[in-house]
Amino acid sequence: MTIIKTLSIIFITLILFESGCKSKKNYVLVWSDEFNYEGLPDSQKWSCDTIGKTLEWDNNEMQYNTCHQAENIYVSNGVLSITVRKASDFLYPYTSSRITSKGKGDWLYGRIEVMAKIPGGLGLCSSIRMLPTDWEHGGESDRGEINIMEHFGYEPDSLYFSIHTQGHNHTLKTRQSHSVFFPDGENKFHLYAVEWEKEQCTFFVDKTKVFTYKKESGDSAQWPFNKRFYILLNVAVGGSRGGRFGIDDSIFPKSMEIDYVRVYKPI
Repeated sequence: MTIIKTLSIIFITLILFESGCKSKKNYVLVWSDEFNYEGLPDSQKWSCDTIGKTLEWDNNEMQYNTCHQAENIYVSNGVLSITVRKASDFLYPYTSSRITSKGKGDWLYGRIEVMAKIPGGLGLCSSIRMLPTDWEHGGESDRGEINIMEHFGYEPDSLYFSIHTQGHNHTLKTRQSHSVFFPDGENKFHLYAVEWEKEQCTFFVDKTKVFTYKKESGDSAQWPFNKRFYILLNVAVGGSRGGRFGIDDSIFPKSMEIDYVRVYKPI
């Protein structure tokens, strides 16, 4: 797998997506992590977020996100693993990890790809998201969020793709979201991607386009996606999202594995 990834970087610096499954656009690779090393995630590209369940936007999750514990976050054999474990001697009942590219990989528009294998199990919520770097549109409810993929353990055959804005969010029950029946989503590698443009965000699973959100107006309450965003990867436990139907403690440890993260800019 490592050799294949290396060759793909050499030969696919410029890519042209074919009609039908993908858009007809030329892109150039501008940032990536192929995870061809051993140890903690590359500190030149990633930072760890050690926030637990103390903030509102953590949805009352039950895990503490560690930063430098190899049992929760580690790169080996060309794959990054984010692992959730049951904690017996810790302040929180579970430990996990959550990494971001904030300040080290921030972009305005482009195609973002993550090749990942998501874990299954009641109580888990795996996500690949993008959040604004500078919060120029205001606080938590105004900033905007691009969910490249969300998966909930209580719905093992479903994937979710969505955007959040001040005008479109779950609190108002106006969130712009799309679910896909995907029975082999758990425990197999799939490509999750978004093509983020000036007028729309288009989401993909592998080669299939699954959802498009179009710009409705220039109002930031509808379209805050005209500022820099960064990537966030994490696996959460419980809370208002993942814990809706409880947590199965027999499943742990569980890992989300990431083969690569790539960012392309249009040319």
